[in-house]
Amino acid sequence: MAVLPIRITGDPVLHSPARPVEAIDDEIRTLVADLFETMDAAPGVGLAAPQVGVDLRVFTYGWTDEEGVRWRGVAINPELLISPPPAGEPDLDEESEGCLSFPGERFGLRRAERAVLRATDLDGERYEIDAEGWLARIFQHEYDHLDGVLYTDRLSHADRKIVTKITKKLGWGRPGVSWMPGVDDLEG
Repeated sequence: MAVLPIRITGDPVLHSPARPVEAIDDEIRTLVADLFETMDAAPGVGLAAPQVGVDLRVFTYGWTDEEGVRWRGVAINPELLISPPPAGEPDLDEESEGCLSFPGERFGLRRAERAVLRATDLDGERYEIDAEGWLARIFQHEYDHLDGVLYTDRLSHADRKIVTKITKKLGWGRPGVSWMPGVDDLEG
């Protein structure tokens, strides 16, 4: 297992749809172990393969809900069904979202309150999780990465203008920019 550098907005792999996983082999098992190691070191609640420069439809997640239930797993070649997001402006206290590929910033974003994740695990078994609240948000965020969409792409016009300013100021928005969990302190 290894902690991998996380790509920052502007890298082409983050802005293009990922390819399906053809076979669950040792290469995929190593990738998943590295995704978990990197996600935990960042720290984050999810990490998609494109965020570490791999254009495959795989993401990991790890989060403990309000009841103390630990949700941790891998989604290979996932499908995601979502309810319509609620109308109106996001509540910044309840709907603030961040991303390891746009580190150190959070913005309000409306997401569907429910999501059904259908995916394959490392044993090649299909599974389904009916998620609500933050777990549903995590699934939507990571699934977006597999389609080449960052959460910043979904923000309001005013927030996207702020994102553009931050991207320019920090020298992001170009290929090859990354940060290393455990080394770089970009989430402060």
